[in-house]
Amino acid sequence: MAALEQARQQGTADQLGYAGQVSPALAWALAGYGLATLVDVRSNEERVFVGHVAVGEHVAWASGTALTRNPRFVRELEARTGKDHVLLLLCRSGNRSADAALAATRAGFSQVFNILEGFEGQRDASHQRGRINGWRLRGLPWVQS
Repeated sequence: MAALEQARQQGTADQLGYAGQVSPALAWALAGYGLATLVDVRSNEERVFVGHVAVGEHVAWASGTALTRNPRFVRELEARTGKDHVLLLLCRSGNRSADAALAATRAGFSQVFNILEGFEGQRDASHQRGRINGWRLRGLPWVQS
């Protein structure tokens, strides 16, 4: 929990607007010990075709190929997790999950963290993901449908 508090302090210093950011490895440890709930905010299509973490919840921030924003995101998130639980949000690269964390915090969620690097990681010079960083590259558990 000291690492989570450090992430919270850094989040405040960085003025993120949500609790903070955690590494994929820390997210996996926190979820594995039952200290937090991992929430995949990617579209269902991404989860099916790219893979996903087998634990946690799925609440899409956006859906479809156009990634249309889910207007029910906050309500669905609250129904699955509650507003006071420690939540770790995961997307493809860490960008959409940061937006989702900000929206959740503005809606009254008190402990929302973004998972840095996301599931696939940042794009490399060839515009491909999965070679620089990300959940999968770090060798953390995941499954594919």
